[in-house]
Amino acid sequence: MQPLVECVPNISEGRDAERIERIVAAARSVEGVSVLDVDPGKETNRTVITFVGTPDAVLEGAFRLIQRASELIDMSKHKGAHPRHGATDVCPFVPVAGVTMEQCSELARRLGARVGSELQIPVYLYEHAATRPERRSLAYLRQGEYEALPTKLAQEQWRPDFGPARFVPRSGVVTIGAREFLIAYNVNLNSRVKEHATDLAFDLREKGRAVRRGQTDAWYTSGTLLKYEPSKQRFPSAYDDFVGKSLDELERHYREVLGLELREELAFHELDPNDLEGKSVHRRGRFKACRAVGWLIPEYGRAQISINLTDYKTTSMHDVLEASRDMARERGAVVTGSEIVGLVPYDALRRAADFYLARQGSSRGIPVCDLVETAVQSLGLKDVGKFDPQKSILGLPTTDGPLVSKRLNDFADEVSRATPAPGGGSIAALVGSLGASLAAMVANLTHAKSAHRAAHAELEEVAVRAQQLKDALLRAVDLDTQAFDAVMEAMRLPKATPTESAARDVAIEAGTKRATQVPLHTAELCLEALDLCRRAAEKGLPASVTDAGVGALVARAGFEGAVYNVRVNLKSIKDAAWVEQVRGQVKAMGERATALAAATSAKVEALL
Repeated sequence: MQPLVECVPNISEGRDAERIERIVAAARSVEGVSVLDVDPGKETNRTVITFVGTPDAVLEGAFRLIQRASELIDMSKHKGAHPRHGATDVCPFVPVAGVTMEQCSELARRLGARVGSELQIPVYLYEHAATRPERRSLAYLRQGEYEALPTKLAQEQWRPDFGPARFVPRSGVVTIGAREFLIAYNVNLNSRVKEHATDLAFDLREKGRAVRRGQTDAWYTSGTLLKYEPSKQRFPSAYDDFVGKSLDELERHYREVLGLELREELAFHELDPNDLEGKSVHRRGRFKACRAVGWLIPEYGRAQISINLTDYKTTSMHDVLEASRDMARERGAVVTGSEIVGLVPYDALRRAADFYLARQGSSRGIPVCDLVETAVQSLGLKDVGKFDPQKSILGLPTTDGPLVSKRLNDFADEVSRATPAPGGGSIAALVGSLGASLAAMVANLTHAKSAHRAAHAELEEVAVRAQQLKDALLRAVDLDTQAFDAVMEAMRLPKATPTESAARDVAIEAGTKRATQVPLHTAELCLEALDLCRRAAEKGLPASVTDAGVGALVARAGFEGAVYNVRVNLKSIKDAAWVEQVRGQVKAMGERATALAAATSAKVEALL
């Protein structure tokens, strides 16, 4: 697998489309870089750019982008709603495939050194590339924003990791790092009051908020700030009504009643236990790996909770959305929907779909397109704009291919022509996918019936796996033809000299092995589909047992057809040990297929 890295630079320009395009073009000019998304915001005056490629290509693309942004953006004239301190404000690397976080951190260090040296721009490293623990936090590095840079850069503690330790008015600083996939996620309110969104944001975010008491209306911010008053022997708890007479007493309460360490809590909120007089009491928010602020977006005519989910596997979109809905309702407001800025991993949307399907008691074993639509509708992702799954979802599973994308009659015509491919291998994969589809159908039909509630978990498991098999087998329709084409290409290699002939033989052997492995995998998938049809016949609705039976028949046909292709290819392979290993595998699978087909047939016949 080719290593793939994502880079998500945020530039401090969201209004001038021509300028944005010139900056994006700098990254796009690098061979091997694919720009996936450009998302400008007028109110924030900021654009989030996403591109992917091999590590070296992405590194070069990031450098050119930062260079062009420093030429075209003058930070001394910049105004916008989003916190910022540089023309290229942040530039994180994200591992996508075949790349570790440490390798992305090394990319950040290499880019930082080059930007600091060649462009003479101060550089801070953050997140996993940070050189000091406190610098992991982007919020820490960006405190005071651009306006604070003249003072900060004159202090030793704020010396940049690379580049000059002085204020550069035009470009500000660049913060470069390595991080997990960050989902930029906004929750929309039926309010035009920024403070309403901020009130909810502070409850959601990991950093939390200052504690208040004595609210005069539904909004938390209507209360009075709670303060530490050591001079009056008042040390209030952030999480309940307890008030200690000393720090030691409060510490015991935290440990024994709340299960927390007070000094860890104080450090988290950057409070000195020896200097608490008059300082506000702070508590953590509801969600880890969650950053949030409130703002007003005039173009939408509403306030938004702007959220960054830095680890969606710890805190998901549906986690914060449902909490927002509950808290807004308590305050008399309504969450109207949400939006995703930039890209979102398919897995994150899949988790949201699973959550809402489970909540409504529906099966999760539905097609990918239905899962995506469930997530889109449930999260309200079309509330303030369009949401295009093809453009916005990273890693969206697809079964599209030259053959699979044809209409059924066109596909049948293509098979019938006087060409060796598509042939039996592609047809075996196709009928196997139909067998898996029928297993999913019977499982989902039965799952919907309350009389079969005891079997819901198993039926859903069958449906989920059957959907995966269906898609994998559909992809195999094109893979089988592509594998055959590779063998044909090898056969067309020159053989005029002994060297050429030897190279041709090696290529043919390798191509034939590959052309054998594809139908072998198809056979494995069909065998599993056959087993799912058996389970569907045993646990499914009696009225649908013949559907499961037909599924078993075509899955068995797909298995046998795939095995035919394996066996015929083995005759051309010279590696005797490899051939013997595959033959043994096919024999064992064949015995299993016979038993599964017989069990399914017996179930069907018993009910007919």
